[in-house]
Amino acid sequence: SPFAACKKRLFELEEAEGGFDQFTRSYKTFGVQRQPDNSLFFKEWAPAAEALFLTGDFNGWDKFSHPYTKKDFGKWELILPPKHDKSPAVDHHTKLKVVVHTKEGERLYRISPWAKYVNREEKSVIYDWVHWDPPQPYNVIHPRPAKPTSLRIYEAHVGIASPEGKIASYTNFTNNVLPRIKDLGYNCIQLMAVMEHAYYASFGYQITSFFAASSRYGTPDELKELIDVAHSMGIVVLLDVVHSHASKNTEDGLNHFDGSNSCYFHSPPRGEHKLWDSRLFNYSSWEVLRFLLSNLRWWMEEYRFDGFRFDGVTSMLYHHHGIGKAGYLWYRDLTALTCELWRCIDVILADWERNLCTQRENVILNRETSVQDVSGMPALCRPVEEGGLGFDYRLAMAIPDKWIQILKELKDEDWNIGNITHTLTNRRYGEKCIAYAESHDQALVGDKTLAFWLMDKEMYTNMSSLIPMNPIINRGIQLHKMIRLITHGLGGEGYLNFIGNEFGHPEWLDFPREGNNQSYHYARRQFNLVDMDHLRYCQLYAFDRDMNRTEDKYGWLAAPPAYVSAKHEEDKVIVFDRANVVFIFNFHPNKSFQGYRVGVEVPGKYKIKLDSDMVQYGGHGRLDHGTEFFTEAQPFNGRSNSILVNISTSHF
Repeated sequence: SPFAACKKRLFELEEAEGGFDQFTRSYKTFGVQRQPDNSLFFKEWAPAAEALFLTGDFNGWDKFSHPYTKKDFGKWELILPPKHDKSPAVDHHTKLKVVVHTKEGERLYRISPWAKYVNREEKSVIYDWVHWDPPQPYNVIHPRPAKPTSLRIYEAHVGIASPEGKIASYTNFTNNVLPRIKDLGYNCIQLMAVMEHAYYASFGYQITSFFAASSRYGTPDELKELIDVAHSMGIVVLLDVVHSHASKNTEDGLNHFDGSNSCYFHSPPRGEHKLWDSRLFNYSSWEVLRFLLSNLRWWMEEYRFDGFRFDGVTSMLYHHHGIGKAGYLWYRDLTALTCELWRCIDVILADWERNLCTQRENVILNRETSVQDVSGMPALCRPVEEGGLGFDYRLAMAIPDKWIQILKELKDEDWNIGNITHTLTNRRYGEKCIAYAESHDQALVGDKTLAFWLMDKEMYTNMSSLIPMNPIINRGIQLHKMIRLITHGLGGEGYLNFIGNEFGHPEWLDFPREGNNQSYHYARRQFNLVDMDHLRYCQLYAFDRDMNRTEDKYGWLAAPPAYVSAKHEEDKVIVFDRANVVFIFNFHPNKSFQGYRVGVEVPGKYKIKLDSDMVQYGGHGRLDHGTEFFTEAQPFNGRSNSILVNISTSHF
């Protein structure tokens, strides 16, 4: 069975590597390591190389003075003794290169795959390996926060997290964005594009250096401070991990590291992803397992990330990588070795949790994992011992696609209430999902955010609260809130929002590239709009904040799935209850209801706790919040009791 194969691989690792724990902490032995006597130990895996040399600022870029010694299994090692003053032979923040001599007589200059920091000169295209060994490294101040019971994720990109037309910094995020995330009620941040990528416009999905935090935003210590400060606010931080493929770059990437067309990857054509124009890892390779599993431990132990969002897992699970497939019934094409890798990942994370609990003063790692898989593979989010792959959450990717389809193709009166409800509730029981109305995919140029689909160019001229709302702005603001709330309440066991979308960011996202004359105009988030009280963006922000705070009080995300008691096509009304909260949505474009009977299970008194029609949220204030609703012992729509309520139309 796959589980038995996983156990066998774990046993082999124990036998060959002196312990699974040691194997997955290979970042402590590969690359460059400073020893207690300040000597430097260098180690690489380059099986196809004829010879390896180290060069850099420390030896005046001499190409032959410091050869590596060849070891078994394609390993190469070099020891540099300290200087006469006992300091390390390579100074902090100086450049290095691995010189690879191939069997064909080529001489290649490469960055170590284990490089902890890479940087690019202002006018250069290629990144450099920069030795990172600060004399006074960042000291962690705050403990990890407790694992959230309800997961409310703020998906963010550090580089765009500023109104200014430039690449924003880790420090800007720490000082200016973290307080907003805390205020909004999110308890988890998913950081995108942190693993170093030479091409900014790849959105962080064409990785060149897997162990290096992107230098375009600042230093490794500044990222550590960002995470430390987030922890002080009770916020856990997830890393967007891209192990599904790698950049084809050779001079500053993994590709052709040892001169061969394989090394970390399958040889072409199997080792190339035609649609992504990237290289595909050979997950059956012992050294690739070492590299990728150690990479996860590095980010969690060095930077103290609390978990991961794994990108593009569909490509890893199937031999066909999802290319040309309909998106379902793929399971016969599963690659068993990749499933085994994911089981190893889950085992190592669980094992590390146990070690932290016993070895580090009972400070338990609260890791979370979420996975992007478009195939709907069963048991992806079930425990390893059940034959699953052990992920915690699946991204509910059908939900944002449904909202975009509705806004693109349907008139308001043609919305199919049953279809909307089905999309929001269609998930396997026992496998948790992260629901979201829109993520970064919908924000990218070529598509539109929900706010833009709803209001488009009107957002530039008619968002002032000093003038009456026109019909487009009115409809857009009301539906923007309702779409988010119903997704939050009904769509999953966690909720995700992309940076800026909470306040209806008025523009899409487009990174500087040749096609837009390297412009940063759309590669930013205009938080300044929220701070202008006369603009309605702050009203959407306030609703998003209070939606999260209400969930924090009642905990519907951590509760069992909702019971939908009404999905009325003619009235366009949806009613469901979850965690003793009754949700009532009226999507009718022009019809309000008086004395509308709603089924509830728990008898007693009900009051309005969150109302999208409140004036401070850009609504019209038509409901009396002082009203108390007492249940009648009249069963209705499958619930034991019922109440009579007034429901305002969603538009006017």
